Amino acid sequence: MGGDAFTFKFLGLTFNATNIISGLVIYAIVFFVLFGMSRKIQMKPKGAQNVLEWLIDFTNGIVRSQMPNEETGHYSFFAFVLFVFIFFANQFGLIFNLSWNNQEILRSPTADPVVTLTFSLMVIVLAHFAGIANHGLGGYLKGYVKPFALMLPVNIIEELANFLTLGLRIFGNIFAGELLLKLVAQVAFSHGALTIIPGFLLELLWQGFSVFIGSIQAYVFVTLTTVYISRKVSE
Repeated sequence: MGGDAFTFKFLGLTFNATNIISGLVIYAIVFFVLFGMSRKIQMKPKGAQNVLEWLIDFTNGIVRSQMPNEETGHYSFFAFVLFVFIFFANQFGLIFNLSWNNQEILRSPTADPVVTLTFSLMVIVLAHFAGIANHGLGGYLKGYVKPFALMLPVNIIEELANFLTLGLRIFGNIFAGELLLKLVAQVAFSHGALTIIPGFLLELLWQGFSVFIGSIQAYVFVTLTTVYISRKVSE
């Protein structure tokens, strides 16, 4: 929220370096955090291993609650990695928000609709692939004309709506949260000491609320992901 994204051109295409850099940093954070948690696995878990096992149980619970038993093993690891990455991506901009020459270098990737819609597209494509793998192409396509052929346009519109809402929901929440943090900071320094203290307290309060919202959005995204896949493999 500190300016425009930093972009560059290559082979006639424009690339968003802000998202690339931020994404790579988050990949590294997720890798080293999970590596550190799983480095010394013990039969009686303690410390970081307890947190890791709780996270695995948590995401496994999401998958089990939404998908048929025979399918849970296929998607448990995917749901775990997706949840952890999106959780860190949502919180990233609350801590790391770096700008240079009015161009953002680091921010939450999920504050960009291109990123969140890419995640959404990945999920929708995976759901379609799972449906075809389970029912065959013919059996899968028949699901679009059930209970009668007139449902075809309705089902197509529903697929488009699922794609848009899955990605735009998380973008809207993260973007709005970081934008409000920037506005609170501007207000805090607008009238010197008179506004610094209340602005600082409001900033802390909103930071905590943003952590909560970011966590909820990661949970909602993974839950809806398992719902969409479950519907395709069960139809």
